[in-house]
Amino acid sequence: IKHIHPIIDPILEYRELSKLLSTYLKPLPQMVGGDGRLHTTYGQETSTGRLTSASPNLQNIPVKGGLGIEIRKAFVASKGRSLIAADYSQIELRIVACLAQDRAMLEAFEQDRDVHAATAAEIFGVGIDQVTKDQRRFAKTINFGVLYGMSPYGLSQALGINRQEASRFIKRYFEVHAGIRHYCNQIIDHARRQGYVETLFGFRRVMEDINSSNHSLAEAQERMAVNAPVQGSAAEILKLAMIQLDKAFTKFPVLHKPQMILTVHDELVVEVDEKDAEAASGVMKSIMESVADLCVPLKVEIGIGANWAETK
Repeated sequence: IKHIHPIIDPILEYRELSKLLSTYLKPLPQMVGGDGRLHTTYGQETSTGRLTSASPNLQNIPVKGGLGIEIRKAFVASKGRSLIAADYSQIELRIVACLAQDRAMLEAFEQDRDVHAATAAEIFGVGIDQVTKDQRRFAKTINFGVLYGMSPYGLSQALGINRQEASRFIKRYFEVHAGIRHYCNQIIDHARRQGYVETLFGFRRVMEDINSSNHSLAEAQERMAVNAPVQGSAAEILKLAMIQLDKAFTKFPVLHKPQMILTVHDELVVEVDEKDAEAASGVMKSIMESVADLCVPLKVEIGIGANWAETK
């Protein structure tokens, strides 16, 4: 109902401001430790193996929007130090391209093309240089939505289109990416027969309800069966990189050793002396891009700044 009545936009704005105030601006300053720094507690998400953050959760700090960026500016490095943010670029799509051996997606990554623009070009039947921002946005939504079992209704809500149009987009997507359609069917069939799915590195996610007579429960497990090997493999690659980086950082002077301070899904944040920032970022990029041997190149984007916002 967003565009039906003029009161909706102010309500949404109030909701956003209220959330920023109650989730970040009020509680975070109260959680600063005696050393003047904010500390989080890490755990492990049992279903995918991802590391989680709690008390406070520093993995949901806003990354978009003017006010969200202002909050991110509050996360600063110590005096004389810099923050490095190293982010795996589209790692989940790279993993699914390898798992599915999808020709169109593999070619896009091998040729270092914009995978969302490439998908849009295929779906809309235009040249990649003719893809509009809206077409790319549509393709990006579908690319990631497929990994989470997005339905035509879900896609219609995300894109603001009717359900019939959304169904046509999904149908066309699977015509272009036949390998991904085959992967989805194959992994669901495997989960039904074996009762589990596996990541690239052998981590198993049990699917005990995938054959349930409860349709909603079985459908949810099917979505997990498609997504778990992808998210789980991404989590494992990040952990392997963290282990290798920890070893590499020991080669820096003890008092000036780079410190891994935060992991946010596919991103690692490191604090380092300003003078060592370029050297440390080079080490991070080299290790993170070579830590796993996928069928397409891993790509890491690096940002350096005095605060977290500046690294993006």
